[in-house]
Amino acid sequence: MPLLENGQVVEDPWTMIGPDDPLPPTGAVPKNAVIVPLSRLEEGLARPPGGKLGVALAPDDEIAVLRTALPRLALVAVTFPTFRDGRAFSQCRALREHLDFPGEIRVTGRPLPDQYEFLLRCGASTVLLPEGDDPATWARAHARFTTAYQPAVRDERAEGFGLRRLLGRLPA
Repeated sequence: MPLLENGQVVEDPWTMIGPDDPLPPTGAVPKNAVIVPLSRLEEGLARPPGGKLGVALAPDDEIAVLRTALPRLALVAVTFPTFRDGRAFSQCRALREHLDFPGEIRVTGRPLPDQYEFLLRCGASTVLLPEGDDPATWARAHARFTTAYQPAVRDERAEGFGLRRLLGRLPA
């Protein structure tokens, strides 16, 4: 499946390890970067240094459980089991704003192209496109919105907030 970063397809250096898959020794997978389920995080942290470690969260997993592990993690994957389940938005924002996670936040599952720009504004770095999705559709969605009305995790200014305050529609 294609991996998008800033609307462009990029190479995916990560290997996803399932709940029952054996954890490969350090150096045994290409790029030496593995993503483990949260249930196997301790096992991943016990690997010898030298590789990159990521963790995959379910929508109902609490971000706070990662607080002590985050300095050793290079990636956190959040999941949209369906496009209607927006908990991944909150997980992205909490990772960036509350836990100051500087690494990659990857979105997996079934998000929609229309949600792409909002995911980026919440702190997501990459999106693993759902099976069969056209990367061009996602790239168009990325370019569609040029003005935001609320602050974002990214270093950008919300355009509409000051205008509405000037017009007297919002209290100062």
